[in-house]
Amino acid sequence: MNKKLMIGNEAVARGIFEAGVKVVSSYPGTPSTEITEFASKYSEFYSEWAPNEKVALEVAAGASIAGARSFCGMKHVGLNVAADPLFTLSYTGVNGGLVIGVADDPGMHSSQNEQDSRNYAKAAKIPMLEPADSAECCEFTKLAYEISEKYDTPVLLRLTTRVAHSQSLVQLSEREERELLPYEKMPGKYIMAPAAARVKHPVVEQRTLDLAEYSDTSDVNRVEYYSKKIGIIASGAVYEYAKEVMGENASYLKIGMPFPLPKNKIKEFAANVDKLYVIEELDSFIEDYVKTLGIEVCGKDIFPVCGEIFADMIAEKLLGKKPEFEECDEEAPVRPPVLCPGCPHRGVFYILAKKKLYVSGDIGCYTLGGSAPLSALDTTICMGASVSALHGRNIARRGESEKKSVAVIGDSTFVHSGITGLIDIAYNGTNSTVLILDNSITGMTGHQNNPTNGLTIKNEPATAIDIPALCKAIGISHVQSVDPYDLKAFEKALDEALATEAPSVIIAKRPCALLKYVKAKPAYKVNPDKCKACKMCMKIGCTPISFVDGKAKIDDALCVGCGLCADVCPFGAIEE
Repeated sequence: MNKKLMIGNEAVARGIFEAGVKVVSSYPGTPSTEITEFASKYSEFYSEWAPNEKVALEVAAGASIAGARSFCGMKHVGLNVAADPLFTLSYTGVNGGLVIGVADDPGMHSSQNEQDSRNYAKAAKIPMLEPADSAECCEFTKLAYEISEKYDTPVLLRLTTRVAHSQSLVQLSEREERELLPYEKMPGKYIMAPAAARVKHPVVEQRTLDLAEYSDTSDVNRVEYYSKKIGIIASGAVYEYAKEVMGENASYLKIGMPFPLPKNKIKEFAANVDKLYVIEELDSFIEDYVKTLGIEVCGKDIFPVCGEIFADMIAEKLLGKKPEFEECDEEAPVRPPVLCPGCPHRGVFYILAKKKLYVSGDIGCYTLGGSAPLSALDTTICMGASVSALHGRNIARRGESEKKSVAVIGDSTFVHSGITGLIDIAYNGTNSTVLILDNSITGMTGHQNNPTNGLTIKNEPATAIDIPALCKAIGISHVQSVDPYDLKAFEKALDEALATEAPSVIIAKRPCALLKYVKAKPAYKVNPDKCKACKMCMKIGCTPISFVDGKAKIDDALCVGCGLCADVCPFGAIEE
């Protein structure tokens, strides 16, 4: 068949298709999102967005036990959410092949931390493959299913942001249609009660030894000898950068299976080079293992443990070549991420900042409410933590805090992991106020459907969660819905909620301004004769608004006509 230029995520989806997978269940998270988006374009198998990563992995596990090859995708912090079933699935093993795609984010382009998922492979004793380009993304995905079924184990497939989003050619093959494997009732295999788990642990340890032998003998880890003065052990995008810089002036041990690592290949490679380097992003995962073998190696003593590693850094560290660029006397202007023009969250944060409330934040577009000039958020920890952390604060500062603090969380994040925190508030009774910012989509990761908007991943009709009814069902009696574009109505609802001697929820409901069905209204204009240059309009942080010649001005190419600026202007200078 033909070759096609693909980003790594699309190539993983192609590998899923070619491997004969029947079920894909994931939760969106950059840089992994496009795997499942591309997978959903294939009609030959089932794809879905699950409410969160734990549910997604459990769905994939159920399909695997039923005899189907299945896939589950997520970003690195999503693997934290899925860790509970992950560790137990290491013990149960699989029936049909089960592959878990996880995309790490060195450099934190879109993440709240920079964790290294290779540690999960080691901790859970689950094999991990790591492709270096799109071609390997496809091939390693198919290989992962072979390993999964041969060794009775889930397999982790690790990508990083650069591999996930960089393009290279992929050789296309036909789909391998596979019949469901027969299911047998095996309590000792699938029911992980303590008695069964004690029996399975030695099996897992032996499997790790068997996989280590496979790692040593398979071409998934390959040696490339050129000049033996320098030997480089690397994986993923860093391997590509190292070859780009060093070419035939070094030899390479390319790691495609970071767990378990190939002990004998490493020993042999180290013995054949004069000086050995391990170049890896984030943790010293490979380097630490090499040192346990008694091998002298350079690694994190010269390469950083934080952020990405690029070709110019390798050239500087190994060859003493500093990057060539022209000096610039002027500093580059700061361009922080901001809420989009017309974002329904902007008015919410304007009111929260005006009232000087403590705001427990969450993961999503509304995290941008912490940026200047709104500067409304106090915390952002992880998915769903806004609700639970507000409850904890109000317990610690009971009486003092409850009337002066709120939580903000989006509709998708609320379903992901905010519901249980709200149950805690209702059950244990703090007078906490939770704002659910319902923009009818999963916004930050690129407009994925979720259980609140009534559409599946394929845009087919689905049951939509009734958020007000859900909140009432779990014990929240004071529930209001309001349009966040209506600042007066929102502020009135907020005052009522904060004054209520009971837990309360406000649902600020308006669709994301970037959704295709949301039509922009005519742009607003500034009447310069009325403008007093008070800069109140600048406090909402809307990008179309600037100051020119001492007067406010609105860029009509950016303005979507939401009218928020007109609402906050005290002199009526902003007009339709």
